This record gives sequence, C-alpha cells and structure tokens, in this order.
Amino acid sequence: MGSGATGGCFWITSAGAKHVVTVVTKGIRMKLSICAYSFHRMIGNKEQDIFKYITDCKALGCTHLHPWYGQFADAPSYEALDSLGSDPSKCDVPEWAQPPQDDGYLREFGRAALDAGLPVECLAVDRAHIYEPDIAQREINRRLAERWVDIAGIIGAEMVRIDAGGPAEMPADVLTTIVGGYHRLISRAADRGVRVIFENHWGPTRHPENVVRLLETVEGLGYLFDSNNWAEGRQEEGWRRCARFADATHITTVEFDEAGNEKTADLPEAIRLLVESGYDGCWGIESCTRDEDELRSVRMSIELLRWSLERLAVS
Repeated sequence: MGSGATGGCFWITSAGAKHVVTVVTKGIRMKLSICAYSFHRMIGNKEQDIFKYITDCKALGCTHLHPWYGQFADAPSYEALDSLGSDPSKCDVPEWAQPPQDDGYLREFGRAALDAGLPVECLAVDRAHIYEPDIAQREINRRLAERWVDIAGIIGAEMVRIDAGGPAEMPADVLTTIVGGYHRLISRAADRGVRVIFENHWGPTRHPENVVRLLETVEGLGYLFDSNNWAEGRQEEGWRRCARFADATHITTVEFDEAGNEKTADLPEAIRLLVESGYDGCWGIESCTRDEDELRSVRMSIELLRWSLERLAVS
C-alpha cells in the first residue's frame, strides 16, 4: 500500500486503485454518517426527534444521515424503544412503531435533510425481515418491508436495510424464500430510486459464508458491513471475507478503554481491510456503548475512526 498527498487530500493506493480518504483534519474531509440507533436513549427520552437528529449530525461533522426506523415511532418510553431495538429478530411491531403513513411529514424530513446539506445514505429497518417459517407472518413482514421501501424513497434515502431473517444454517428452502423476497423488494425499490441492502446482523448473516452466498445469488442486493454482529470466533474472518462487498458500514463501538480505543474489537484493522478492499463509501458509525451520554460516545467513535484513517493515510 502506498500513500501521498495531492491538493490537500491524502490518497491511499490499494490494489492498484486510488481512493480519497476524506477526514475532517489535516485539510481532509471524511464522508460520515451516524446510525440513529446510536441515539436511542435520547430518542426514547424525547430528547431528540428526527429533526433534532439532523441538527445533531450536522454539529458532529456528518456529511450524510443514517436514520433508524425506531426514530419514526412514537415510543411511550425509553424502555419501550430499547425493547424494540434490542432484538431485531422479533416480529411483533407494536402499534406505536408501525411505519408512518403521513407522507407529508416524511417529505418534510427529507427536505430538512437536504436543506442541511445531509443526504440520507441509508434507512435501517428492523422487524421486517424476509424469512419467517409462518407464511402468514411472512406476508405481514412483506407488507412492512414494502412500506419501509416506499418511505425510503419519500425521504430520499439512497439505500434501505432489510434483514434476511431465518435460522443460522440457512438451508436451501430458506435461501429460496429469501432470494425470492429480495428480488421482489429490489424491483420495488428500484422504481423509487432506492437500493435494498442487508447487514450481517442476526440469524444466517452472522456467518461469513452466508453473507457471500446471498450476495453471489441475489443480483442487485447490497451489503452493509457491520464490524460487530458476527458469530462467536468468526469476526475477523467475516472482516476478511466480506469487506470487499461493502456498500455501507457500521463501525460499531461497544466499550472504550481510557485511551479511547475500542476494547472488544480491533477496529483499526477492520477499517484497514475496508480501505484495502477499495471501500470509498460513507463511513457509518453505530455507537452501542452503555454510556448514558450518547453524544460523548459518538464523538469518541468519530475520533477513533478519524485516527484510524489518518494512520492509514500517512503510513
């Protein structure tokens, strides 16, 4: 890997290609988004609505937005919203968390995002996954996913994350159902200028071979690379095998040490693999720490990401 500087930007040369690393220091500007789940305490405690999310992201130096479906819910309490986000594999969506039907309200959010200069990179959706063993529930999920795809188009999102669902093993019959479901969603999304992506999140996609299998089977399906969310003992294998497919990222922080390093994973290594694989998309952060000061945790996550990229730019 070689590096140099041109016109105030560092260039990283990897695998024969040049990539601009845009960081907010040393005259460089990084493409940055913060998955709104990072603020779920603030959202649940009514300290941040979808419009405050825009201004908070602007103040933190973001270039894009990465909203989470729970932001659009009218949660009765933080505890209720926390329960909604704690297990994305569940199917029960309470009435207060159903997809919003007021398109005017959604367009207002989209306009506010554009007015702030923060296009919507990705809308992250839970509990609308493709596969469920019960056919009736699968149909409910299909309708939910279709509405969220429509919402992504209304707010101007480039991508929408819909999980695959299913058991960890992903047998042939489950794969067939998932493939068919994604084909239908991808077609619907394309008509709305949106790309459907999935994440290594839960169930089969925590296993690297299943991530690769889906991407090689479903034409047009995109991939959100999460640095966390891998089956036990398979995290670094997942990084190595799947970084090359990334269309978006969650650089996930769980616990910091006193020096500001992530204690649970070697995130600079994950970032290095993404850069060397040619990733040039938005650097998305998902802060999942126990710190009740979510803004502080997000700032620390940004600093760790920035440091990792700067280290690569001058190595």
